[in-house]
Amino acid sequence: MRLLAEFFPEFIAQLDEIDALYDEKRSIDEKTYQFICFALSIKARSKPCVIKHFQGALEAGASARELAYILALVMREAAGADDCWTHDVLGDWKEILAGKTRCCEP
Repeated sequence: MRLLAEFFPEFIAQLDEIDALYDEKRSIDEKTYQFICFALSIKARSKPCVIKHFQGALEAGASARELAYILALVMREAAGADDCWTHDVLGDWKEILAGKTRCCEP
């Protein structure tokens, strides 16, 4: 964001407006919001956001046990999605072994 802030500050201003709109229109409680953001931050692998939303969830009344559950849920759902996706990609694994499939076919 620092690069954007320097060379495209108008974009950053628009993001700030979107954040304000989210706050204004939010229809879920703060703890639920922080849980969702925490989960998304884990999946996005954003260290600052994971810390921010971990702390935000605690401030909103979450326990460390609840946050551990969210972490486990994200890991399990990600593993399931990765498993399904990989099986779809490798569905013709026998064709790959036989040399009948190339990685860059159109």
